[in-house]
Amino acid sequence: MNVSTKVEAYYEKEHPFKEGISVLRALAAKTKAEEAYKWSAPVYTLNGKNVFWIARFKNHFGVGFFNGVFLKDPKGILINVQKGKTQAMRHLKFKSLVEIDSKVVLSFMNEALENQKKGMQLIPSIKKKPKFILPELLEQVFEKQPNTKKAFSQLSPYKQREYAEYILNAKQEKTKLSRLERIIPMINSGIGLNDTYRNC
Repeated sequence: MNVSTKVEAYYEKEHPFKEGISVLRALAAKTKAEEAYKWSAPVYTLNGKNVFWIARFKNHFGVGFFNGVFLKDPKGILINVQKGKTQAMRHLKFKSLVEIDSKVVLSFMNEALENQKKGMQLIPSIKKKPKFILPELLEQVFEKQPNTKKAFSQLSPYKQREYAEYILNAKQEKTKLSRLERIIPMINSGIGLNDTYRNC
């Protein structure tokens, strides 16, 4: 099934919001966006770059803008549906045909395309994880066994954190000690806590 066939099938499928997404499609057709099909929905692109998509859901339908954070939205009608997960995406949600303001929707679509032409793109900020706490039990081992301390220091920060959390997450002292006994030989061998699973 080629792209156009998949797009047509999406719009033709019987659904409570079939007419609603058809109206949105007609508005998209007035822009210079190219119609594609990705992630099981129609996606509208410019020079191969994703700009917006049209989708229907159980309780609503609408338009999603990949870099919607840059759209001018004085009335505050664009929604960030995954706060904390997505920084750039914004959505227009509708529950009925009467909620669609064609002029506003078309304006957002054209502005999104213009922003894409300008290369406007949000670079996500990379949040660094706080430095992990080295368990006291491990510190005591390092004081007595310098070679183990040296081997631990040669592990990647990610593997060091895994070992530290493995000890810290044990609730009982007895469990902490048994875990400590298990990992010392692994540290000395330069093996990460979960290397066995990673290499499967």
